Amino acid sequence: MADALSEATLAALDDPFAQLGGPLAGTTRLAFEVVDSARFTPHMQRLRLTAPELDGFRYLPGQDVMLLVAAEGNRPVRRRYTIRGLDPAARLLTLDIVLHGDGPGERWVRAARPGDRIEGIGPRGKITTSATADWHLFMGDESALAATFAMAEALPAGSLATLILEIPEEDDEQDLSSAAATRISWLHRLGAPAGDPEALAAEAAEVELPAGRGHAYLFGEAKVVLRLREILAGRGLGEDQMSPKAYWGRGRANASHGEPAKDG
Repeated sequence: MADALSEATLAALDDPFAQLGGPLAGTTRLAFEVVDSARFTPHMQRLRLTAPELDGFRYLPGQDVMLLVAAEGNRPVRRRYTIRGLDPAARLLTLDIVLHGDGPGERWVRAARPGDRIEGIGPRGKITTSATADWHLFMGDESALAATFAMAEALPAGSLATLILEIPEEDDEQDLSSAAATRISWLHRLGAPAGDPEALAAEAAEVELPAGRGHAYLFGEAKVVLRLREILAGRGLGEDQMSPKAYWGRGRANASHGEPAKDG
């Protein structure tokens, strides 16, 4: 077995999350061990983790866990990954993680083997499915797949959901199992760069918005999310009808806490 960080490195960290207070109040520190790791689609790795603290662990669809994947000097580097599923009886938590480059999170994910250990903190995140919406619209790139599918699969029978998802290629499509009435549109980039808003923006301008009061969940690259938000606002959706969340920013690495780095 191998730890993501050695005990000596952990002991020397100047960790802003050493105490789980403030925005981390209500989260749990999780001593994860890798159960298995396998390529799920060409650009997605499925990782299953166990931890004693998963006994009684609760989360909302769309929430994530934050993993301590590396250190830069004495500063921890964490990355946040949406919880794809949890088997409470087996204490197994599933993460579907996009493979897109060579960042610290991806380096750890690619190297992870059964028995490897890593610290986690969770659940984190404020966005989950709206309980009052008459219909749901999910839009994003492959970084949005885990959250979108987890949330859509949590919708009850009688719900209406439209999913518009941009992915690298056809083989990155996944099967959705939901009690809700769902419609999925897959947009294949086919070699085009990720983070270009053109395809998703065109869909946002044309997608049918059913009668009633709906809710849109907009996930992915920061500027794409902003563009989708602007388009849907122009089509009449109020700020309280949209849940935007940037998972990454084109041309810049995420900050050490796992969120997209701010400009400047």
